[in-house]
Amino acid sequence: MARRKRPLFARWYPDAAARLEERGLAAQRAELLAPLEGRVLEIGCGFGANFPHYPDAVTELVAVEPEEHFRDLARARADELGLKATIVEGAAEALPVESGSFDAVVATAVLCSVDSQADALAEIARVLKPGGELRGFEHVGSPGRARHAAEKVLDAVLWTHLNGGCRLSRDTLGAIRAAGFDTGGMREERFAFLPFPVSKSPHIVGTARKPG
Repeated sequence: MARRKRPLFARWYPDAAARLEERGLAAQRAELLAPLEGRVLEIGCGFGANFPHYPDAVTELVAVEPEEHFRDLARARADELGLKATIVEGAAEALPVESGSFDAVVATAVLCSVDSQADALAEIARVLKPGGELRGFEHVGSPGRARHAAEKVLDAVLWTHLNGGCRLSRDTLGAIRAAGFDTGGMREERFAFLPFPVSKSPHIVGTARKPG
């Protein structure tokens, strides 16, 4: 969802996702995004699920999305909400924006699907101002050896191919730390309202900060 064009996924995903929003995902987004202010970049905005939850303190919103159908839906959502958002084509690994210019980057269920987490996180660090924050939630690989091995097998044979490049087994928190972010503002939760097997996966939620 974050970077590669996947037209079939973009066609079926919005209807399925709408049910998840009602079951609890919208509330998670609202809590996560409420503290944002200033200039914000969202990567992998999809159909604009985060758009209703951006506070008035956000002075500018730029949203990057590679899939044309998602961009069309996001623009329609922004218009419906009266939200001033610039929605552009782009990839998480090569963000089409200037360096050191954003107060925050938002990524919700995005880093599971990028080709290279290291490249995407390097780009996020590049575009953030010193002290800026990466804010989001991501499901991550399970800590148990047997379950983690099962997630890797499921990724390889089925899950990733059906779900827009999503991978169940990634150590996203480790990747964020390796990119130089302070992850003290992130916590672990489980989203029981999500479908199996993601409902059983740990999620990381909150903020990681670029050094000042």
